[in-house]
Amino acid sequence: MRDARTARPKGRACARPVAYTSGHPSTRGTDLADYFVHESSYVDDGATIGAGTKIWHFCHVMPGAVIGERCNLGQNVVVMPGTRLGDNVKVQNNVSIYEGVELEDDVFCGPSCVFTNVMNPRSHVSRKDEYRRTLVRRGSTIGANATIVCGVTLGEYAFVGAGAVVVADVPAHALMVGVPARQVGWMCSCGERLPDPAPQASCPSCGAGYRLDGGVLGQIVAPGGHR
Repeated sequence: MRDARTARPKGRACARPVAYTSGHPSTRGTDLADYFVHESSYVDDGATIGAGTKIWHFCHVMPGAVIGERCNLGQNVVVMPGTRLGDNVKVQNNVSIYEGVELEDDVFCGPSCVFTNVMNPRSHVSRKDEYRRTLVRRGSTIGANATIVCGVTLGEYAFVGAGAVVVADVPAHALMVGVPARQVGWMCSCGERLPDPAPQASCPSCGAGYRLDGGVLGQIVAPGGHR
């Protein structure tokens, strides 16, 4: 049997979906795509990958994983079965995305951030029927080395600081830091911290306007100052 690395195409964009199973590359039907897989990575048969996505060194995308268009997976990323990544998702080095995790469009996962899917794991007890869903909504950012305990939802454009440990749902646009994570402010969709919205605030960077109503922050003026 040939070595898996010599049996696969070397660092090229794939003209159609390519599955690497047991070191043997194969194409699947006429499902056209255009994505890049580094020669050191494995994309198993049954994974779905969108056009323009790049999968870099030492990654493993497993059967049943769904990855959207224009995503970028850094070095040593694992995407398990039963996961879904939207379009334009950026996953930095050393991140494992476990079954039950869903990342919507434009999510950013910093280096070595951690997802979980079981609340009380034991090596000798199977809990595969107890996986808890974790949902990271559109535009959210998870900082380096942050941990997202399973069963929570991060709202749109939430921002989790480096090293934080999230143990409960996070509101849209909330800035979360600490262990356990606590909210210390609000973030614009452009990634800049907002002045205290009491009850309104504008982003000092892009000019987007926001209103706080009942603990929920909503955008009232688009970036550039346009309503």
